[in-house]
Amino acid sequence: MPDGAINEPPGPAGGRTGRPPLTEQRKGEIRLEIARAAVELFVSQGVAATTGEQIGQAVGVSARTLWRYFPSKESCVSPLFAAGIEAIASALRAWRPDQPLADALEGASTAGDRPMARPHLPKVRALLRLTRTEPGLRAVWLQAHDEAEPVFAHALADRAGLAAVDLRSEIRAAMLNAALRTAVEHYAWRTDEEEPDPVTAQAELVATMRSALAVAAEGLS
Repeated sequence: MPDGAINEPPGPAGGRTGRPPLTEQRKGEIRLEIARAAVELFVSQGVAATTGEQIGQAVGVSARTLWRYFPSKESCVSPLFAAGIEAIASALRAWRPDQPLADALEGASTAGDRPMARPHLPKVRALLRLTRTEPGLRAVWLQAHDEAEPVFAHALADRAGLAAVDLRSEIRAAMLNAALRTAVEHYAWRTDEEEPDPVTAQAELVATMRSALAVAAEGLS
């Protein structure tokens, strides 16, 4: 993906003037700002009615800059999915031997400024509902989980003290990945007439994830 650095246009003598290239940290922050703006617009007015120009305007960047960061308007939400997946991977690396997996993952998924944290949950749930009917968003969602499996496998291998990922780590990562994706979709796609309050919504999400992890832990029998 292009680096998306924002610079001033060349000066009269052909040299660059103005701001220096952005740091990687700032680029990441801008990507998240774009992602949140895209979610707001997709949820409020629909994907088809939203343009890249509108998303860029919402965060104060040009459409040209937006397309340096993302190949399509639907892919603008990918940093949110990636942030959630990285939080899960970090939790797996820190998972204590005496700690239930569900406890380790709950904080990673819903704490702080995570996508599934209480303040963001209604909008993220609405976005996930759109992945059921919008092929472009569905592709971004599934790609995020496809990319998550090797990350989870490496985290599990590191936790087990393995020098490299083995078949066992890969299978466990695939089971975990499928359980989490299915749980979030089950939670988001249910048809309630009224959106629950944020506290209830988060509790329901946590309960659904715990149930899914319990089923995965049972294995195939």
